[in-house]
Amino acid sequence: MKKVAIIMGSDSDWPVVKAACAQLKEFDIPYEAHILSAHRTPAQAAEFARDARRNGFGVLICAAGMAAHLAGAFAGNSTLPVIGIPMKGGAMDGLDALLATVQMPSGIPVATVALNGAKNAAVLAAQILAVSDDALAAKLDAARTKMAAQIVEKESKLQVELAAL
Repeated sequence: MKKVAIIMGSDSDWPVVKAACAQLKEFDIPYEAHILSAHRTPAQAAEFARDARRNGFGVLICAAGMAAHLAGAFAGNSTLPVIGIPMKGGAMDGLDALLATVQMPSGIPVATVALNGAKNAAVLAAQILAVSDDALAAKLDAARTKMAAQIVEKESKLQVELAAL
């Protein structure tokens, strides 16, 4: 199975990004997490992105706040799928990161999840990898079935509480 790279622009992103690691682990997807900056370590970030396919990665997840150029810098240096996690914070509370992540030039796409959407980034990475991995697709199907069962259980509890009013 291909690995997923999770790249943070700063260690301050870790409290949110660790949810992506936990989700990938739950699906038994190998991953690595690194801190690389589009602005402070641009050569290292570009090298990692250029070498990612050769190094066994299948999807790149990039989390960054404020100017949020990390996902775009990775997408500009790799043809692997890149998923951007715009991080909340800064003067615009994440709106600037969201806009920077989704406003990519034609031909250099970045899939973007919600602000601080690390878990969804991991699920999307799993879905991308599952295109060619039936066992992983089955794990995704099982996760969806489990989510549906949880909602059914919550609905039942709600109805019992409503009847008691």
